[in-house]
Amino acid sequence: MTSEKSRKPLEGIRVLDLGRMFAAPWAGQTLGDLGAEVIKVELGRGDEMRHYGPPFLKDEEGAELLESTYSISCNRNKRSVVADLKTPEGRRIVEELALRADVVIENFKAGTLARYGLDYASLRQRNPGVIYCSVTGFGQEGPYADRPGVDTMFQALSGMMMLTGEPDGAPQRIGMIVVDLVTGLYASIAVLAALHERAASGEGQHIDLALFDCAFAIMSHRAMEYLMAGVEPMRRGSSSSGNVPGKNFRCREGVITIQAGAEDQFRKLCTAMGRPDLPELPRFTDRRARAANEAELMAILDELFLERTAQEWFKILLDAGVYCAPLNKVSEAFADPHATQRGVVEMMAHASAGSIRTIANPIRFSRTPIQGHKAPPLVGEHTAEVLRELGLETAAAG
Repeated sequence: MTSEKSRKPLEGIRVLDLGRMFAAPWAGQTLGDLGAEVIKVELGRGDEMRHYGPPFLKDEEGAELLESTYSISCNRNKRSVVADLKTPEGRRIVEELALRADVVIENFKAGTLARYGLDYASLRQRNPGVIYCSVTGFGQEGPYADRPGVDTMFQALSGMMMLTGEPDGAPQRIGMIVVDLVTGLYASIAVLAALHERAASGEGQHIDLALFDCAFAIMSHRAMEYLMAGVEPMRRGSSSSGNVPGKNFRCREGVITIQAGAEDQFRKLCTAMGRPDLPELPRFTDRRARAANEAELMAILDELFLERTAQEWFKILLDAGVYCAPLNKVSEAFADPHATQRGVVEMMAHASAGSIRTIANPIRFSRTPIQGHKAPPLVGEHTAEVLRELGLETAAAG
């Protein structure tokens, strides 16, 4: 009998992960973290994301495996089955998995799976309760529906890239595949909502999720500058629109970031820096005034921050209750004692690499904790096992 502590929220839910690249596999991994049984189907050479290196994971003897950092990041808590949709045997395997699944996640080009009888319209005839989530670059319809797409394209198309970088510099790509990541999260949310609705109606449904749409969705308040006020948003470097002062400041040694646009925060900042008079000056007295006189205020603060090191300012401002943080390298972030206490990193037992580290799922449930991650599988690691479960031991994966 499963104890409450070992039971996970999505235990009993079966997911067929036909995702490649990152967004769709990220959704599958998220559902797997929450306890769903996730089976990932790949071609014999593996998902393309396995090849996105270097660096690659190494086995216990130091030899490189077909496991890039991208692949390791989005495929834990899954079993891997090799099946080629272009062969009758491969299609049969995928069809059997789909007919037994609560959820199918795929990110093939719109219309591709219909050729194999594996689209939503075909599967719902035999599995009416299936939740079928299609993750594509541009969606199932529209003038760009037949185009392929990757994260950087959507940062560019949505205006996101135009807003990233210094005001006098070139537009920059955000340092993460943020559109892929957020699309995967939206896919997970959509699947959970559809599962909840199915509990009442008994029916599944199709989810059409596009990276193009998700890129616009996360433009959030910057997009509203245009939609609400008709203002073309511009690059601001590390500073925040409507939140002055809020940016990175170079110190005598190092850099610190602050967000002190709120009135109480600005007063705390100025007092801690020895300039309690600044909030009393008409040109800095409130948000509107500070925004109008931003250049003058930044010049004053730039000089003040150069008087001490970033670590000295961090202690002073932290003690004063100002929103501030040092700029960490990735190695410094993982070495932070709070990251250690929060369990940001977990260990997983890998079939070829021994124990490997992974970033923990950040969700903390009080009764049904997310724990005991299974490492991303080797290509086809569970093919024989899954075929036995399907009663297809003699089927060739193709």
